[in-house]
Amino acid sequence: MLQASTATIASHLCPGTVARAVGFASANERPRIGVVGCGIRWDKRVMTPDGRYGVGKEFPRFGDIVTVCDVDTERLERAKDVVKGWLGKVPEATGDYRKVIDDPKIDVVHISTPDHWHAKIAIEAMLAGKDVYCEKPMTLTIEEGQLICETCRTTGSVFQVGTQQRSSRKFIQAIAMIRDGRLGRLLRVQCGIDGAPTSPEIPVAKPPAHFNWDQWLGPAPKVDYRFMGGAPNIIKSWSRTHYEFRWWYDYSGGKLTDWGAHHIDIATWGMDKSHTGPVSVDPVLVEHPVEFKDGYPVVNNRYNTATKFNIKASYEDGVELSIRHDIDNGILFEGTEGRIFVNRGKLVGRPVEDLATNPLPDGALERVYKGRSLTNHVNNFFEAVAARKEPISDVFSHHRALTTCHLAGIAARIGRKIHWDPKNERIVGDELAQSLIARTKRQRFQIEV
Repeated sequence: MLQASTATIASHLCPGTVARAVGFASANERPRIGVVGCGIRWDKRVMTPDGRYGVGKEFPRFGDIVTVCDVDTERLERAKDVVKGWLGKVPEATGDYRKVIDDPKIDVVHISTPDHWHAKIAIEAMLAGKDVYCEKPMTLTIEEGQLICETCRTTGSVFQVGTQQRSSRKFIQAIAMIRDGRLGRLLRVQCGIDGAPTSPEIPVAKPPAHFNWDQWLGPAPKVDYRFMGGAPNIIKSWSRTHYEFRWWYDYSGGKLTDWGAHHIDIATWGMDKSHTGPVSVDPVLVEHPVEFKDGYPVVNNRYNTATKFNIKASYEDGVELSIRHDIDNGILFEGTEGRIFVNRGKLVGRPVEDLATNPLPDGALERVYKGRSLTNHVNNFFEAVAARKEPISDVFSHHRALTTCHLAGIAARIGRKIHWDPKNERIVGDELAQSLIARTKRQRFQIEV
């Protein structure tokens, strides 16, 4: 099916489409940006006055946001005001992402939707000759990652995944230390990604008038809207939608693809496994808040992603990667000569202390960073766009890392060890598990390639 799909991708490309993927008319031209999804990840001020966590504010330094798109008109109106504050001009606004894709004036699409929409929008944007910055995780399924990789190869689009840790000096330094042999031969890696929340039974409710629930669902199954206020979380409610979509397998992989998309990406990079994957994934410990049958939850009225877990991925060379809820958030690399721990706040371990008397060679960090000067993650993307080069968080390495996350989720859902063929990207000897590398999409929201 994948071969047929990628052949169709090639047949749909036309000279005009390909030509738009070769860069801008001049080095001084500011790219024109369309934003799809104007929620908390794009800019936190759509909810609160504090917008420091949103990445959207970084884009106006490099280009002009000309269109914003969201299925929630309240967020859409807020986004128009935010962009006006940044650029002094109100952007166009729409609830239909296809108007962004079809607009020949738009060069870059910034995707900040929930996970289940990422692949469709990204593939259509690339086929329209646009470059893409997509928030993590890139996909909902392994199959979507395969399709995105093939489309990116075919179109030549520049595609950055929003795993900003790849542009953080602490993580880059950790990778450089591993590459310089400071840990000896790598033996095992542990990723602490915290547990996930539970919810009470969430009642069926009428979607608000400003919110297009059917369009928000998109490729996902048609189900009732559910909402209940009073939750002790950032959104102050339990629901199937804004922010809380993370805890439903219909739209996300839970913590395994939320924090996992960050830390397992760094772990895979450090292990030098960005071209391959594990050969087995074992759900040593998994707890779900609801019962599962054949990989799917049997009830649909409360959060259902894994809350506690210890999942072990094993590689052909014997290196082990553990994904756990019960250790410090971050990545522990263990080798024959030492170990280091890195997260967003610290990089520690004896090999780090030894840098005081035995620093890394000149240029070690830059070599890890694909031979470029270290910079902000969004800046790295626009440098890649201008130079027509691969950014630091490319689709191919992210697909491999995220495949490990997805395999962990599949093993967790069916409750047994699975075996993976990383060369052919197939689960071996388990028909049910293999069926879960893809998801059935609603007919009018199929990925058209």
